[in-house]
Amino acid sequence: MATDLFDIEPLDATFGAVVTGVELRSIEGVAFEALQETWLEHALLIFPGQFLTIDEQNDFARRFGPLEFEAVPFSNVDAEGNILSDPGHDVVKSLRGNEGWHHDSTYMPLQAKGSVFTAEVVTSLGGATGWADMRAAYEALDPETQQRLAGLRAHHSLYYSQGRSGYMPKKTEGGGYDMYGFHDLEPPLRPLVKVHPETGRPNLLAGRHAYGIVGMAEDESEAFLDRLNAQACQPPRIHHHQWAAGDAALWDNRRLMHRGTPFDMTEPRVMWHTRIAGDPASELADNHQGFQQRSGIDVMGEDTLIVG
Repeated sequence: MATDLFDIEPLDATFGAVVTGVELRSIEGVAFEALQETWLEHALLIFPGQFLTIDEQNDFARRFGPLEFEAVPFSNVDAEGNILSDPGHDVVKSLRGNEGWHHDSTYMPLQAKGSVFTAEVVTSLGGATGWADMRAAYEALDPETQQRLAGLRAHHSLYYSQGRSGYMPKKTEGGGYDMYGFHDLEPPLRPLVKVHPETGRPNLLAGRHAYGIVGMAEDESEAFLDRLNAQACQPPRIHHHQWAAGDAALWDNRRLMHRGTPFDMTEPRVMWHTRIAGDPASELADNHQGFQQRSGIDVMGEDTLIVG
């Protein structure tokens, strides 16, 4: 869409735009309505140099709906200011696990609607965030594959994705995990093709958390999903953003997958992630239709680590 309320520069991909000439901390009225429409059109909006406070970030995210959780650090710096680089540390494992392509919270009964992500401290090299357009990926499939996908469903789990990648956290003394998403509920079951509730367009829904396609043998399912993900996350359907301090991004988790990329963990990196809750009418897993969403604070607790 075209607007004279702010400047939109589309990315060199099937999705996404850089938006300038707007202050997210104070946007309202007609300008915010135009921004919502721009978001649905482009799925990813990058806003350079916003320098939002945590409260401002959360307030902006709430404009798009209730929050799954308020801003939490995606960081290799602990509360005492120590830089965490030990590969065996749970925080490092969490960050490394996020380097696989995924949709946020497909492993929860209620998949996320979107996210606001901001950069406070960035490293000298690396640490870009990538996104992949699952609507364009679906449209690029041949008709036979589209027809095959129409009736397929897969489970989603952090136990699967972190375990397969070799980044399982340490167990607590009680035998569980202090990491968001390691719940004891039945693994969510989701279709491999999902219609976006606002655009009406079909999107692939897969990523690293997906496994166990119903009706397939384990090895067949794994090979099929690996092939689907690899084919989906190719140019021109991907974009990686190299962060500068103060940058903000807003993305549509229903259409896009995303991933982190490696960086020098001997340098500090501090990012903040606010997750927008999905609409239960469209984002509840097929096998969790009776689930009642609690607030992120109730679900997580104060010290819980986040994995995408």
